[in-house]
Amino acid sequence: MARELIRFDDKHISVEQMQMSVDRILQCYTRNMTGPPSPLIEDYLRETGFWHVAMIGRGCKLDPKLISALIERWRPETHTFHLPCGECTITLEDVHLQLGLPVDGDAVTGSVHSADWGAVCYELLGATPDNINGGRIKMGWLRDTFLEPNDGSTELEKIRYARAYILQITGGYLMLDLSRNLGSAVLATLYREMCGATRPNKVKIRGCLSLLWNHSASYARLPTCLEDIRLLLEQRSEAQFQWTPYEDPAIRAVIPDEYLQNPNAWHVKVPLVNFAIVEMHQSDKVLRQFGFRQPIPLAPEVLDDHHKIDLR
Repeated sequence: MARELIRFDDKHISVEQMQMSVDRILQCYTRNMTGPPSPLIEDYLRETGFWHVAMIGRGCKLDPKLISALIERWRPETHTFHLPCGECTITLEDVHLQLGLPVDGDAVTGSVHSADWGAVCYELLGATPDNINGGRIKMGWLRDTFLEPNDGSTELEKIRYARAYILQITGGYLMLDLSRNLGSAVLATLYREMCGATRPNKVKIRGCLSLLWNHSASYARLPTCLEDIRLLLEQRSEAQFQWTPYEDPAIRAVIPDEYLQNPNAWHVKVPLVNFAIVEMHQSDKVLRQFGFRQPIPLAPEVLDDHHKIDLR
């Protein structure tokens, strides 16, 4: 079992960092939205499931040292953080309750080819950038091209602005250049980034990093030195670890009832699919996060070959 669980130590930062003369601090990339969404597109954002993300996707402040320390504890074999108090991970519950995105639905996959990406872009947005390479749109072009609607805007102009706003959220905050709103796709993308960041030669990490850590004033006492953060994680006892934070009455009070309708979807053990990305949701290893007793889990699914596949 141990050989099945720990297969990447020769490529893992947790081994290499002991020999590094300078600690590796990951460069964390995310793009905060510049301001709240216009009330004139609220109905469209609610209909597509992006309203909550649009409201919270601003002012995200990441802590690169804490994220780097967490990645040192991340195991690509199991998609869990290995801590002295046990295993834990980012789950579909976190994505659903923090981002308000649906987590149960069809796999995000399909054809990514088009003979004329400019025509596709014009049909959806009513404008086409000068250089649209492989269907990719630069976030700066979206911000500069689509002005916030006003009372004199037509419904078509509002729809196009809403689409441009959603593309900015998706490509800059949730999945960086990918374009669907299912929470499972967001988690698959983040898992892939975290697995890649365990390699010692990686210096950057992208994805929806607010799920890893979103710094606020309430965490002002967090150590500022990477070594002290490591020690804090090392000394965290099982009794001190908050396995079910969403059961806290203060947190539960701000979660809309509609998000709590199907909690069974949060702890299913399933592959998360987003085009070429396939990552396992290893919920059977972290059942304490769902209020269950943790038995000895089965050997993890081996997806080494899938990790080699990308959209190129």
